[in-house]
Amino acid sequence: MRIAPDSPFVTHVLDIVDSIPPGRVMTYGDVAAVLGSRGARVVGQVMSHYGSDVPWWRVIRAGGHPPLEHEARALAHYRAEGTPLLNALAPATGWTTPRRAGRRPDPSGTATPTLAPPGRARCRARASGRGARGRRRRGS
Repeated sequence: MRIAPDSPFVTHVLDIVDSIPPGRVMTYGDVAAVLGSRGARVVGQVMSHYGSDVPWWRVIRAGGHPPLEHEARALAHYRAEGTPLLNALAPATGWTTPRRAGRRPDPSGTATPTLAPPGRARCRARASGRGARGRRRRGS
């Protein structure tokens, strides 16, 4: 099912992406969170169908990688805008993702710059065998 281009959701997604400043990025999930949604995949669909007129390279996957099949084009934009790139996990292309340039949504509905990647504390909790709320997970 394709979302209509005149849908308010499409308009809001494109407005949020257009408001990301040069040198900064947001994940698809961050964009959805600003809208009060958990629909990162729907944001991805909107970007794939209607995102060519906005700075699409500023929206990255949750793992910090640029949109699939657009890595080389995105890298040129990242370099031109001075987006910080990580080198520790360099894939075959020799560069990695702009996670340090993240923007985390705040409760007021606007995105604010941050240097911490979203979800880092939750990842540490899960690595220790505990869930996001600190409780012991089953089977651990």
